[in-house]
Amino acid sequence: MSRVGKHPVTLPDGVKATLDNGVCTIKGKRGELSLPLTEAVSVEIEGNEITVTPVKTRQGLNTAMWGTTRALIANMVTGVTEGFTKGLEIQGTGFRAAVQGKNLVMNLGFSHDVVYPIPEGIKITTPKPTSIVVEGNDKQHVGQVALDLRNFRKPEPYKGKGVRYENEVLLRKEGKKK
Repeated sequence: MSRVGKHPVTLPDGVKATLDNGVCTIKGKRGELSLPLTEAVSVEIEGNEITVTPVKTRQGLNTAMWGTTRALIANMVTGVTEGFTKGLEIQGTGFRAAVQGKNLVMNLGFSHDVVYPIPEGIKITTPKPTSIVVEGNDKQHVGQVALDLRNFRKPEPYKGKGVRYENEVLLRKEGKKK
């Protein structure tokens, strides 16, 4: 039994939800998100609550998708009302980032600058040259963009140079001994 799936998702004021041909669409002040639903669960909208129930109980995929679908719908509601942010920090001598037009240009110690085109639906800002803030409505998309930026130069374990998430704890290794 899913403990997450049992709780209904409440819709705040100004958010509308619709079901159409197996697609759940959530509209809010920040935009619109949609989720194709699986046949393992049924979704019902009653007033300002969305309830998710499995089609048949006690089957592996149905109960797994029960909680997953409820969590995805809750993330969509949060995305169209508040949005999601992910912060990145750049550490290293001469490492910096700046937004130029529709591209994020990062100097990460390579012989060339890393140019990352900002995807549609994502807003990237650089409050300081050593910090990047990724904002958007879709939690998965924001996390994927942050991961893509981090993968250009992962933090190395000896000096900690590279791109890391905010508040990420790195396990540092000891250097060579003489």
